[in-house]
Amino acid sequence: MIETPVLVAKSLTLVLSLVVAALAYHGYRRSGQQPMLYVAAGFVFIGAGAICEGLIHLAFDTSLASAGLIQAAIVSSGMVLVLLSLRS
Repeated sequence: MIETPVLVAKSLTLVLSLVVAALAYHGYRRSGQQPMLYVAAGFVFIGAGAICEGLIHLAFDTSLASAGLIQAAIVSSGMVLVLLSLRS
């Protein structure tokens, strides 16, 4: 079972990343600048990565190492999108 402080921390991370993504998307809609869209998508991936490890471990009965590897891949994908936005 997931402990309450971990659940709270991961939920807070998800909410904050989704707020940043929403603000970036709003900035994209207002300005039409493509990099803002990459920032928005990147933070969605980062937020999803924040909660996916526990969900994958529980839902698919995988090892924590496998679930952690999937989480790292998702968060890394989000970071690549943010990096692309900074390079544009």
